[in-house]
Amino acid sequence: MIISIASGKGGTGKTTVATNLAVCVDGPVQLLDCDVEEPNAHLFLHPTFHETRTITTPVPDIDLEKCDGCKKCMQICRFRAITVIGDTVLSFPELCHSCGGCTAVCPQGAITETGRELGVMEFGQRDGLDFVHGRMRVGEAMAPPLIRTVRGETQKDKLVLIDAPPGTSCPVIAAMKDTDFVLLVTEPTPFGLHDLQLAVEAVKILNIPMGLVINRADMGDDRVRAYAQREDVPILMEIPYDRQIAESYSRGELFALAIPQWKARFRELYDHIQTLTGKGAEKR
Repeated sequence: MIISIASGKGGTGKTTVATNLAVCVDGPVQLLDCDVEEPNAHLFLHPTFHETRTITTPVPDIDLEKCDGCKKCMQICRFRAITVIGDTVLSFPELCHSCGGCTAVCPQGAITETGRELGVMEFGQRDGLDFVHGRMRVGEAMAPPLIRTVRGETQKDKLVLIDAPPGTSCPVIAAMKDTDFVLLVTEPTPFGLHDLQLAVEAVKILNIPMGLVINRADMGDDRVRAYAQREDVPILMEIPYDRQIAESYSRGELFALAIPQWKARFRELYDHIQTLTGKGAEKR
């Protein structure tokens, strides 16, 4: 089963839920940190890294001696990543979405592809837990290709947890798409409710079962709970605004291991997800 842990906004506790859940469930687990712009799951899991890969994406490389200026490459590009000015062809690699269209339509075979670095992927382990995360190159704007590459490391014989980026834009969709369940993490504040509504609508479009974790649940008001009830989104866990949890977090510790009763609660959370997805009777 693949579970994506997501949120409409940053700072709700998404990574806290993902990392604590990863160490509490029984059986083989893989955690993919797809928040490639700011990965931080490793700060709590403390994995031992054993491999690093540089990740690139294909972008056009134009041979001006072969080019006859027909402009077909410019006409097919929806993102204006290539343009023809007189006898000169200009490409803008940062705008390129690596669709390969310009290469396919060039009648002179003047366009080939070269790699542009997106960032790196790092592989690690912690007590049998497999961990992978992506880190974007500083100044890079194209997160989805790197996220898809990280997701390409999914091990189908394990429970896979995806720590998705915050928000509801393209990187989040890349992390949530084709998963079995989306666990949304929010907080009971006006901002939390507003961005939760956006996230719920996005998950509905993807037609994926979802549930809700309310972090710092004893703050704010009950509008998040009322919204969840109206939208038939089950609340699977509530985490209080607790000093002991906050202290564990500040030390880079997993509070489910520091506070033993929470380990059972995270196991119950996983059992609820299995029931909602109809996978409770399956063995991994």
